[in-house]
Amino acid sequence: MAPHQFTQADKDTFDRDGYVVLKNFFTNEEVDLIYGTSTKDHVISQKSFDFNDSKGLRTKLALWYTPQDDVYGMYSRCERMVNAVEMILGGQAAHYHSKLMQKEPKVGGAWEWHQDYGYWYNNGFLFPDMVSVMLALTSANKENGCLQVIKGSHKMGRVEHGIAGQQVGASMEKVEEALKRLELVYVELQPGDTLFFHCNILHRSEANLSENSRWSLISAYNLVSNKSYKNEPSSHYTPIAKVPDDAIVKAGMKGISDNADFLTQEVDSKFKETIVQPEA
Repeated sequence: MAPHQFTQADKDTFDRDGYVVLKNFFTNEEVDLIYGTSTKDHVISQKSFDFNDSKGLRTKLALWYTPQDDVYGMYSRCERMVNAVEMILGGQAAHYHSKLMQKEPKVGGAWEWHQDYGYWYNNGFLFPDMVSVMLALTSANKENGCLQVIKGSHKMGRVEHGIAGQQVGASMEKVEEALKRLELVYVELQPGDTLFFHCNILHRSEANLSENSRWSLISAYNLVSNKSYKNEPSSHYTPIAKVPDDAIVKAGMKGISDNADFLTQEVDSKFKETIVQPEA
C-alpha cells in the first residue's frame, strides 16, 4: 500500500488550527523498525539525559542535529515527510534537529506551556518559518500524558517566556487568556499517527503516571532561507537530501552512529534555550 501523502486540505487545517494530525502517516512496519531500534540502540541510551519538570519528575531524551543514513534519518528525510514540511513552510526545508523522547511509566515528567519559537527566536531565528513533526512510537493518551495544544494559538504570535524548573515556559497570563477564548485539545495518537505543529502554537503535557511508556520521535524543520545569525549547527540551513519513502524499511534496524552531532547536557545555556521544545 502506498504511504499516505500530505494534501492541500491538511495544509488548510494546519494553517487554521496551528496543527494537523495524519493518522497512519507511517506504517506499522516502519514504526516497529524505528521503535524496535530505539529501544535497543546503545548509542541513543548513552547520549540520552534526563530533563526535569518543576516537580522533579523527568523525561529522558536524546537530541541530534544532522540526519544520517540510520533508520531515524530515513524517517526525517523521506519524501512524504519532507514534501509535507515544504508545503507547510512554502519553500525548501532544512532539518534543524531530531529527538527521541522517552517518557517512562510513573516517572515521565510534565512539560510546561510553551511555544517552540519562544526559545528558537533567542537562538537567532528571526522568523517563525519552522515546524515540528512528532511520530507516535507508542500510544499517547490522557493517561500517559499526551500532548495538549491550544487550538489556533499560533495566531497570537510569539509570547514572553521565562524559566520554569529546567524548562522555558510561556507567560501564564497569556496562556490563561488564550484558554478563555480558544479550545484546549488533547492530542491522542496511536503508533504511526503523526502530528505536524506550528512553532508558535502553545502546547504542554502532563506527567506520565500510568503503567505504560510513551515514546515519540520528533523532527524540527526550518526554512533554508531562515538562517540563524547565531552559532547554530549548519543542519538548520542545509537543504535536506530526500530519500524514497521505502528508505525506512530498507534501513532496517540500523541505529545512529556515536559520531552524530548530539546535543549534550553539559552545554547548559544551550540546553535551556534549545532543548525545551516540542514535547513528546
